[in-house]
Amino acid sequence: MAKNDRLVTALNMAEHDEFYAELLRAHEAMNDEESQAFNARLILILANHIGKTEVLKQALSAAR
Repeated sequence: MAKNDRLVTALNMAEHDEFYAELLRAHEAMNDEESQAFNARLILILANHIGKTEVLKQALSAAR
């Protein structure tokens, strides 16, 4: 398996707290249905950016 076909699970963001705060702000004033739809769109956008099915399968497994 090539290196770029492996899910990175170690901390890989310099500003992770800032991103988390931004993610929470994005959900403000959303009801549960809107929040779930937002999460689904975000997941699909990021999955498209990753673009590697094997990596995405690893992410699904890690999230379980």
